[in-house]
Amino acid sequence: MVAVHSTARGPALGGCRMWTYDDARAAVRDVLRLSRAMTFKAAVAGLPLGGGKGVIMLRPDEPPLSPERREAVLQDFGDTVEALGGDYLTAEDVGTGEPDMEVIAGRTSHVTGLATGSGDPSPWTAIGCEVAVRATLERVFGTGDPSGRRIAVIGLGSVGGRLAELLHEGGAELVVADVDQSKRELAERLGATWTDPLSAMTAEVDLVAPCALGGVLNDETVPALRCKAIAGAANNQLADDSLEAQIAERGILWAPDFVCNAGGIINICVELEPSGYDPARAETNVRVVGDSLRTIFDSAAATGTTPLTAALALGQERLRG
Repeated sequence: MVAVHSTARGPALGGCRMWTYDDARAAVRDVLRLSRAMTFKAAVAGLPLGGGKGVIMLRPDEPPLSPERREAVLQDFGDTVEALGGDYLTAEDVGTGEPDMEVIAGRTSHVTGLATGSGDPSPWTAIGCEVAVRATLERVFGTGDPSGRRIAVIGLGSVGGRLAELLHEGGAELVVADVDQSKRELAERLGATWTDPLSAMTAEVDLVAPCALGGVLNDETVPALRCKAIAGAANNQLADDSLEAQIAERGILWAPDFVCNAGGIINICVELEPSGYDPARAETNVRVVGDSLRTIFDSAAATGTTPLTAALALGQERLRG
């Protein structure tokens, strides 16, 4: 399934997620919510793109896809993308990678992030998220230097794992968690404390960086938070937008996720420029994530609102043109 939320600023760009859902309704809710987040991610970043998302639904009671079946499913998805005539541009996301995009590209030209273009966007998402973490630390503690700060990173996939490495290089003391036990090897290499995701979320740290799936800030976890700030790469971190007010009431600064994780889409946008892809230009553009967050934090403080309200207002302003 593909959801196109907005094409007001340009074609709707959003990754293709291959994930297990209990039923089709859950998959539809996910693709709709993710497509909306992509609209605001692109708008706040000032990109000439709209928001969309793709989901390939796997079922919990079915065995893993065989290579042949996976290829057929991806080809079907490619046909779906092609049917939209360029209103939706796809890319890799959770559960898909560059080889999958190559298969999809066999059925449609509306594919980004291929090896011949900007490639895997996850390293750029991690760079942007690290910049966001520094901007959030700066707002809370007066300095963005992560050295000596205790930071929890939840989810050590292609984005979270690289973010943890960048923060380690910056001198942070890490608490890390992942449902994949093989990630303990990375934790050991970084000298990080390994724990489970819920314990990491509620650990006594300076900042929590959610980098796995969404909904982790919910009625169970928000009252148990013991951090001063939250800035991570996971999409849709809030189980409900109203929870941000509860987080703010507890004196915790939450950096809107669709701003923190915009590095990947910013990088892909460089690929779409007439002059072609340039990694140096991509990095310069990705690092503007920090300035976007500072603008949002300033606006929230000036108007007495929350960062989410300020970020959505900025996005809506840019959508109106």
